[in-house]
Amino acid sequence: MLKVARLDVISSGARRRWTLDEKQRIVAESYAAPRQVSATARRNGLSASQLFTWRRLARDGRLEEADSETTFAPVLVGDDSSRCSLPLPPEQLDPSLSPKAHPSAVSGRIEIVLMRGHRVIVDSGVDAAVLARVLAVLERP
Repeated sequence: MLKVARLDVISSGARRRWTLDEKQRIVAESYAAPRQVSATARRNGLSASQLFTWRRLARDGRLEEADSETTFAPVLVGDDSSRCSLPLPPEQLDPSLSPKAHPSAVSGRIEIVLMRGHRVIVDSGVDAAVLARVLAVLERP
Protein backbone atom coordinates (compact mmCIF):
# COMPACT_ATOMS: atom_id res chain seq x y z
CA MET A 1 0.00 0.00 0.00
CA LEU A 2 1.23 3.48 -0.92
CA LYS A 3 1.33 6.13 1.79
CA VAL A 4 0.67 9.72 0.83
CA ALA A 5 2.97 12.28 2.37
CA ARG A 6 1.24 15.26 0.85
CA LEU A 7 -2.22 15.72 -0.56
CA ASP A 8 -3.22 18.77 -2.57
CA VAL A 9 -6.89 19.44 -3.13
CA ILE A 10 -7.63 21.36 -6.29
CA SER A 11 -11.09 22.77 -6.55
CA SER A 12 -12.61 23.16 -9.97
CA GLY A 13 -15.87 24.45 -11.27
CA ALA A 14 -16.17 27.22 -8.70
CA ARG A 15 -16.05 30.65 -10.24
CA ARG A 16 -14.18 33.36 -8.48
CA ARG A 17 -15.84 36.75 -8.40
CA TRP A 18 -13.43 39.66 -8.76
CA THR A 19 -14.36 43.09 -7.50
CA LEU A 20 -13.90 46.03 -9.82
CA ASP A 21 -11.06 47.34 -7.61
CA GLU A 22 -9.28 43.97 -7.80
CA LYS A 23 -9.59 43.88 -11.59
CA GLN A 24 -8.27 47.42 -11.94
CA ARG A 25 -5.36 46.71 -9.58
CA ILE A 26 -4.40 43.53 -11.45
CA VAL A 27 -4.61 45.29 -14.83
CA ALA A 28 -2.40 48.13 -13.55
CA GLU A 29 0.08 45.58 -12.17
CA SER A 30 0.26 43.85 -15.57
CA TYR A 31 1.43 47.12 -17.17
CA ALA A 32 4.22 47.63 -14.60
CA ALA A 33 6.92 46.13 -16.84
CA PRO A 34 7.16 44.58 -20.31
CA ARG A 35 5.89 41.01 -20.67
CA GLN A 36 4.24 40.87 -17.24
CA VAL A 37 0.83 39.52 -18.24
CA SER A 38 1.49 35.80 -17.68
CA ALA A 39 3.43 36.36 -14.45
CA THR A 40 0.78 38.74 -13.11
CA ALA A 41 -1.99 36.32 -14.02
CA ARG A 42 -0.25 33.40 -12.26
CA ARG A 43 0.45 35.52 -9.18
CA ASN A 44 -3.21 36.43 -8.91
CA GLY A 45 -4.66 33.01 -9.75
CA LEU A 46 -6.26 33.72 -13.11
CA SER A 47 -5.56 32.84 -16.71
CA ALA A 48 -3.56 35.09 -19.00
CA SER A 49 -6.50 35.19 -21.43
CA GLN A 50 -8.76 36.55 -18.68
CA LEU A 51 -6.20 39.25 -17.89
CA PHE A 52 -5.91 40.16 -21.58
CA THR A 53 -9.70 40.51 -21.67
CA TRP A 54 -9.66 42.83 -18.64
CA ARG A 55 -6.86 44.88 -20.25
CA ARG A 56 -8.92 45.25 -23.44
CA LEU A 57 -12.00 46.30 -21.43
CA ALA A 58 -9.90 48.83 -19.50
CA ARG A 59 -8.43 50.19 -22.74
CA ASP A 60 -11.97 50.58 -24.16
CA GLY A 61 -13.12 52.35 -20.97
CA ARG A 62 -15.48 49.51 -20.05
CA LEU A 63 -13.76 48.38 -16.84
CA GLU A 64 -15.30 51.13 -14.73
CA GLU A 65 -18.18 51.51 -12.34
CA ALA A 66 -21.52 52.39 -13.83
CA ASP A 67 -22.18 56.09 -14.06
CA SER A 68 -23.90 57.11 -10.84
CA GLU A 69 -25.91 59.73 -12.73
CA THR A 70 -27.48 57.19 -15.10
CA THR A 71 -31.22 57.19 -14.58
CA PHE A 72 -34.33 55.96 -16.29
CA ALA A 73 -36.05 58.36 -18.62
CA PRO A 74 -39.52 59.52 -17.60
CA VAL A 75 -42.29 57.88 -19.61
CA LEU A 76 -45.73 59.18 -20.42
CA VAL A 77 -48.20 56.41 -21.27
CA GLY A 78 -51.35 57.22 -23.18
CA ASP A 79 -53.27 56.53 -26.35
CA ASP A 80 -53.10 60.06 -27.78
CA SER A 81 -49.62 60.68 -29.18
CA SER A 82 -50.41 64.35 -29.78
CA ARG A 83 -50.33 64.95 -26.01
CA CYS A 84 -46.89 63.30 -25.54
CA SER A 85 -43.79 65.38 -25.14
CA LEU A 86 -40.20 64.68 -24.25
CA PRO A 87 -39.38 65.91 -20.73
CA LEU A 88 -35.96 67.28 -21.73
CA PRO A 89 -34.52 70.73 -21.15
CA PRO A 90 -35.10 73.01 -24.20
CA GLU A 91 -31.43 72.98 -25.19
CA GLN A 92 -31.55 69.17 -25.56
CA LEU A 93 -34.75 68.96 -27.56
CA ASP A 94 -34.33 67.72 -31.12
CA PRO A 95 -37.41 68.48 -33.25
CA SER A 96 -36.88 65.33 -35.31
CA LEU A 97 -37.26 63.22 -32.15
CA SER A 98 -40.56 64.76 -31.11
CA PRO A 99 -43.53 62.37 -31.14
CA LYS A 100 -45.42 65.00 -33.16
CA ALA A 101 -42.93 64.43 -35.99
CA HIS A 102 -44.46 60.96 -36.43
CA PRO A 103 -48.19 61.46 -36.98
CA SER A 104 -48.60 57.85 -38.09
CA ALA A 105 -48.14 56.55 -34.54
CA VAL A 106 -49.65 53.09 -34.28
CA SER A 107 -51.31 51.81 -31.13
CA GLY A 108 -49.31 49.06 -29.44
CA ARG A 109 -45.95 50.34 -30.68
CA ILE A 110 -43.16 51.91 -28.68
CA GLU A 111 -40.41 54.15 -29.96
CA ILE A 112 -37.09 54.05 -28.14
CA VAL A 113 -34.62 56.86 -28.79
CA LEU A 114 -31.16 55.97 -27.53
CA MET A 115 -28.48 58.35 -26.26
CA ARG A 116 -26.35 57.79 -29.37
CA GLY A 117 -29.22 58.92 -31.61
CA HIS A 118 -30.44 55.49 -32.70
CA ARG A 119 -34.20 55.07 -32.89
CA VAL A 120 -35.88 51.68 -32.42
CA ILE A 121 -39.60 51.16 -33.01
CA VAL A 122 -41.12 47.88 -31.82
CA ASP A 123 -44.63 46.53 -31.45
CA SER A 124 -46.18 44.99 -28.37
CA GLY A 125 -45.25 41.45 -29.45
CA VAL A 126 -41.49 42.04 -29.43
CA ASP A 127 -39.36 39.41 -27.71
CA ALA A 128 -37.80 41.18 -24.69
CA ALA A 129 -34.55 39.18 -24.87
CA VAL A 130 -34.06 40.02 -28.55
CA LEU A 131 -34.83 43.68 -27.90
CA ALA A 132 -32.31 43.76 -25.05
CA ARG A 133 -29.60 42.32 -27.33
CA VAL A 134 -30.38 44.84 -30.08
CA LEU A 135 -30.27 47.77 -27.64
CA ALA A 136 -26.98 46.54 -26.15
CA VAL A 137 -25.39 46.40 -29.60
CA LEU A 138 -26.62 49.86 -30.54
CA GLU A 139 -25.29 51.41 -27.32
CA ARG A 140 -21.75 49.99 -27.69
CA PRO A 141 -19.05 52.66 -27.84
